[in-house]
Amino acid sequence: MTSRGIRNNNPGNIRITPHNIWVGTDEDGEDKSFVTFTAPEWGIRAMTIILRTYFKNYNLNTVSGIISRWAPPKENDTNSYAEAVADFIAVDPTDRIDLEDEDTLERIVRAIIKHENGSQPYSDETILDGLHAATRGTVI
Repeated sequence: MTSRGIRNNNPGNIRITPHNIWVGTDEDGEDKSFVTFTAPEWGIRAMTIILRTYFKNYNLNTVSGIISRWAPPKENDTNSYAEAVADFIAVDPTDRIDLEDEDTLERIVRAIIKHENGSQPYSDETILDGLHAATRGTVI
């Protein structure tokens, strides 16, 4: 069975909130808790924007800090999640990372997708299209 994040084209499992109006949402999506996007690139774009906001606006520059905000401990095993992401990108959870660096950003996006969904099914092109739509303003 396909995971919720993959079904919703929302591989980061971004929750619906009153103040998150995302480009590329599917207004007919049936999920009442998580955003549904029309294509995975839009979900990846949204993930990238959120991650860069954490880095720039909240000075979250470690995997532990980022994942604690992304997947709060009241709902998740945040320590295990941070360990899995850190292992995937080959850093310690408390090492400083730079999300202005596109390679690091891409690796953390891939790691979160894998952790949230149990797999990372997207092509390099899909990931990079979503990432570049956020970082470079390119068209999807």
